[in-house]
Amino acid sequence: QVQLVESGGGLVQAGGSLRLSCAASGRTFSTYTMGWFRQAPGKEREFVAVIIWSGGKTYYADSVKGRFTISRDNAKNTAYLQMNSLKAEDTAVYFCAAVRYGSTDVLRERAYDYWGQGTQVTVSS
Repeated sequence: QVQLVESGGGLVQAGGSLRLSCAASGRTFSTYTMGWFRQAPGKEREFVAVIIWSGGKTYYADSVKGRFTISRDNAKNTAYLQMNSLKAEDTAVYFCAAVRYGSTDVLRERAYDYWGQGTQVTVSS
C-alpha cells in the first residue's frame, strides 16, 4: 500500500511558476512509475506528465510540453512537477498517481493503483 500526499499548490499570476511535490510512503518508491493528472472545473481529469520507474523516461501532455518538468528524488520518496509560464487554463486540481513497475498505458488514469488527494492550482490572468 502506498499513500501519496501532494503539496505546493496555490494562487499564482499568469506567467509565474509553482513546484508541486508528491510525497510517498513506503520503502519501494523507486519501483513506482509516477504520474501527474489534473482536473479543471466541469472537465474530466486529464494526463499531465509521467516519469517511468526504470530509466526515468518522461512523457508530457502537449498542452504543458516545454513549460512543465516532472522529476523524482528516490532518496526522498518524492516526485515533483515544476510548472513554469503558467496560464489561466492550467487552473485545476492536480493529482499525483503511482503504479508499481508501470510501463504501459501510463498516460491513462486506469493504469494507476494509488492516488493522492489533490492540490489546487489557480492561475490568475
